[in-house]
Amino acid sequence: MEGACSSLRVFALRCGPGQELLSSLQAFVEERQLKAPFIITCVGSVTRATLRLANATASNTNEVIQLQERFEIVSLVGTLNREAHLHICLADKEGKTIGGHVLGDLEVFTTAEVVIGEATDLHFTREMDSRTGFPELVVQKRPEQT
Repeated sequence: MEGACSSLRVFALRCGPGQELLSSLQAFVEERQLKAPFIITCVGSVTRATLRLANATASNTNEVIQLQERFEIVSLVGTLNREAHLHICLADKEGKTIGGHVLGDLEVFTTAEVVIGEATDLHFTREMDSRTGFPELVVQKRPEQT
């Protein structure tokens, strides 16, 4: 296990009805050239979502569901570098939850209030891990600023 310490910058944003949440977050990160961004918190609602379920493997990534109804965002967590790795938990109108790895199609219903953190001394990338068969997080120190 490896770890690194960093200072933190915080950004807050709101996505409105009809916006696709994942691509909006990735555009925000790209515009600000954030190097080690992650979700601190998110609340809101969506009308669509495409998720990969937990039993997917590198050789069988087809465990995907597409949801189309109103859901509350109970949790959204993960890293937001170019190859974002986000997991979401959604609650339906009866309070039943479903969650998984975000693939996209997170269409905002009323709002999505998101607080993003950036580890200002780090840089996140992803590299293929032969043990898991997936591109996994690589945490590096940023070069010293002069």
